[in-house]
Amino acid sequence: MQSYAMVIDGRSVSTSEQDPVINPAFGEPFATCARATKAHVAEAVDAAERAFKTWRKDEALRRAKLGECASVLQAKAAEIAPVLSQEQGKPLNHAMMEIFGASMWFGYFAGLQIEREILQDDADKRIEVVRKPLGVVAAITPWNFPVILLSWKLAPALLAGNTVVAKPSPYTPLSSLMFAEAIREVLPAGVVNVLSGGNDLGAELTRHPGVRKISFTGSVATGKKVMLSAAEDLKRVTLELGGNDPAIVLDDVDPDQVAESLFWGAFQNSGQVCSAIKRLYVPEKLHDQIVARLVDRAKKTKVGNGLEADVELGPINNEMQFTKVLGLVEDAKKAGGRIEVGGDRLGSKGYFLPPTIVTNVGEGVKLVDEEQFGTALPIIKYKHLSDAIEQANRTHYGLGASVWTKSLDRGEELARELDAGTTWVNQHLDLSPTQPFGGHKWSGIGVENGPWGYKEFTQIQVVDAKK
Repeated sequence: MQSYAMVIDGRSVSTSEQDPVINPAFGEPFATCARATKAHVAEAVDAAERAFKTWRKDEALRRAKLGECASVLQAKAAEIAPVLSQEQGKPLNHAMMEIFGASMWFGYFAGLQIEREILQDDADKRIEVVRKPLGVVAAITPWNFPVILLSWKLAPALLAGNTVVAKPSPYTPLSSLMFAEAIREVLPAGVVNVLSGGNDLGAELTRHPGVRKISFTGSVATGKKVMLSAAEDLKRVTLELGGNDPAIVLDDVDPDQVAESLFWGAFQNSGQVCSAIKRLYVPEKLHDQIVARLVDRAKKTKVGNGLEADVELGPINNEMQFTKVLGLVEDAKKAGGRIEVGGDRLGSKGYFLPPTIVTNVGEGVKLVDEEQFGTALPIIKYKHLSDAIEQANRTHYGLGASVWTKSLDRGEELARELDAGTTWVNQHLDLSPTQPFGGHKWSGIGVENGPWGYKEFTQIQVVDAKK
């Protein structure tokens, strides 16, 4: 069984204590990785602090190195992707797409130009707003998209002149460790350090006094703990947390034209996407047609081991999440929900739940009220559009949402009524490094991506010079 090392101060670091990594397609370990200690956290932060002193000084070098990281990721994609598929569960072609997407993020930030902010420049004085790096950034990433979400944090943080200590999820550490190993020959020692270990490692990292910024993607519950930890030392935070994204279908759509997009908006990555469709609101007159088309698509979907040919959906990533999703489906049944397709475990090994569509549910049912983060979609029938909008907004979450209609003007107008950081019209899950991504309410603080995300890794200094 292969073991994977951490990267600290430009070196591969192995440990005698190892953690198993489970392949969710079989529910069994297939590799191990190093287990970081408190001493490793201190060593990594110290290395990042030393590297920061010089890394912050040369923007041209930073841009060049980001470009090299983009190239390295592409070159290593065929090596990293099978490991990502095995630890996360996603199909191999999706794992390849994730790594190429991470490369694209690095390439974008390598070329991102930030305009200088000159407030005054006349005969009397020159006033400029300067954006300076914060220092050492702690980047904590989840298990659904471990490589690309690490790039969302690394690329802008490094461009701004920060150094990073990253901690991937204990469910999916290997691809991040391989990523770190690939770029350690490109970056100066200490600029990026990647540690593996359990949840206690994240707590140790967030409270370290040498960390000046925490960028966290994960659950609301853990995000609240991160914020509490940061408060003691007034660390800056960016929190991208959970979502319970509504999609509202209007009465003018053609079910045949939207069914495929709705299906993948909900079930991409086996529903394990923070901003995936989690609640689907459908008008009464179209309800049966849309349900029928989604059920038909679900039945045609190939579910299985991500390394097998033609697999479209893999397993749910871990046993705890698998059990949670099954529990939400069972709870919906008890509340009178009708299972239109799916609903039962697939096979005896691994964490497979085929695409599951549940009707005859609404507010007050856990599958509707909570973020399921798996292959189960509730479809809620509505009579009046105003009711659908009120129900969509009546939640602590506010990450993403979508409106589906033949009228672009109507769609954009309704999009503005939804409480979400991103609201799509006639699409869902369309993300880009050029546009900000973040949540309202409990779904997060701050944004990632684009110049807005870059600025999250900076602090303002006003230089006011009298002539």
